[in-house]
Amino acid sequence: MQRTAVNPVPWSVELGFNQGEVVSGQTRTPYASGQTATSDDGKPLHDGDMAAQLALSVDNLEAVLAEAGMTLANLVRLNVCTTDVDLLLQHYGVLAARLAAARVAPASTMLGVRRLAMPGLLVELEGTAVE
Repeated sequence: MQRTAVNPVPWSVELGFNQGEVVSGQTRTPYASGQTATSDDGKPLHDGDMAAQLALSVDNLEAVLAEAGMTLANLVRLNVCTTDVDLLLQHYGVLAARLAAARVAPASTMLGVRRLAMPGLLVELEGTAVE
């Protein structure tokens, strides 16, 4: 797989995402459903703690990618939904650090939503990866 970052403006790279990515020669493309701060049995964890929920959501996204034989380094698209954009931005470093450690800056969208699937959840991560 070859990835080419598309950034007509540079500001997004400093925040850890590309404006777009061109992927050529991919052979597999897993699409991960929204991953949240839930336990292995689906129970929400870390009520009211955005940093902890964000970290666990990334862990859960990594678990889906690992099951597909991939890592965060394969991530080309990341959608972030949150019930509190301002609170998420205060803790965005949790996500940005994990992406930086994987040396990846996927095309991203952040959306503020009224609520997520289960009460108490603050953030949900949906990803697309390629190999």
